[in-house]
Amino acid sequence: MLHPDDPSSHDSLVQKLQVFSHYPAVPPPVPISLKIVPNHPCSYFPERIARTRAFWVERLPGDLYQSFMDAGFRRSGKIIYQPVCPGCRDCQPIRVPVGKFKPNKSQRRCLRKNQDITVTVARPIASEESYALYLQYVWQWHQREPSEDSRETFEQFLYDSPVETLEFKYRDASGKLLAVGICDVSSEMLSSVYFYFDPGARDRSLGTFGALHELEFAKTNGIEYYYLGYWINGCQTMQYKNRFHPYELLGNDGKWSAM
Repeated sequence: MLHPDDPSSHDSLVQKLQVFSHYPAVPPPVPISLKIVPNHPCSYFPERIARTRAFWVERLPGDLYQSFMDAGFRRSGKIIYQPVCPGCRDCQPIRVPVGKFKPNKSQRRCLRKNQDITVTVARPIASEESYALYLQYVWQWHQREPSEDSRETFEQFLYDSPVETLEFKYRDASGKLLAVGICDVSSEMLSSVYFYFDPGARDRSLGTFGALHELEFAKTNGIEYYYLGYWINGCQTMQYKNRFHPYELLGNDGKWSAM
């Protein structure tokens, strides 16, 4: 039992506070019923089993959506979900304070390499052109059969959104569609939901270029934070995310820490 006048008790309390962590995950910002999704293979480490909890919503105000992201939630279509994997906390939400970001030498080189690209920003439209590029991306980049991604699945995954969402389209000088970025937006945040591109243009480093352009969009529009989803240490496909300095990671205690 801790006693307020016992120095050793005080030290013990400090230790407990220092190692505090929410289990199984940071609680949602408002009371809400969450459904536990059945266990399934982890998308990032195939040898692991993943578990998430989630809820479905038709509409969600932007500021409340940001509060959910600040509790470790993300969205897929109209499903808002959070990892609650037993024994694993490797999915760490990552965000960039827009006003403090400065591109490094490699990122500046990427910007110069893609000066010929034109970017348009508009409300999302699941066009045939975008769908064809998406199929090409998942087939060649992720080795998935195009038959696994129907038109309906594509729309539900990226274009059915309960929040305000923008679509960034990247075209070369000939007008060819090279990449598409889907971002959620509110007065204080821009959140990268998904980015798909032409694998044949991999030398352009379009994923990096897209993030740099979205950061610039956020800066121009006075948006404070750019959310990059989850960063997973040891997962090769996620390593680019911590190259945008400075960045912050959400800890198991529910607090953002500058890195």
